[in-house]
Amino acid sequence: MNIEQMLAVLDPDIVERLKTAVEIGKWPNGVALTQEQRQICMQAVIAWEHQHVPAKERTGYIDKGKKQEGEECDSHEPQHDAEFKPIRFI
Repeated sequence: MNIEQMLAVLDPDIVERLKTAVEIGKWPNGVALTQEQRQICMQAVIAWEHQHVPAKERTGYIDKGKKQEGEECDSHEPQHDAEFKPIRFI
C-alpha cells in the first residue's frame, strides 16, 4: 500500500485514533505500539492533516508570531527584567 492509498482510506475518526495511539503508545485494545508502528502512525497523521486541516490546526503547529517594523524581541537577559531579583545565599 502506498501513501496515496493509505490516505484515501483515512477519515477524521481514524486519524484521531492514530493520534491517541501515538500519544499513549498503545492501540485501543491495549497492545503496545512498536517503534515502527508509532513512526508510521505519526507520518500518516501528519500527511493526512497536511491535505485536510488548515496549517494553524495541524499537529505540532507552532505560532511564531510576527515582528512589526522597528519592534525588538524580548531580552533573554534577566537583569533587564523588571521582576528580576537575584538569589542571595546566607
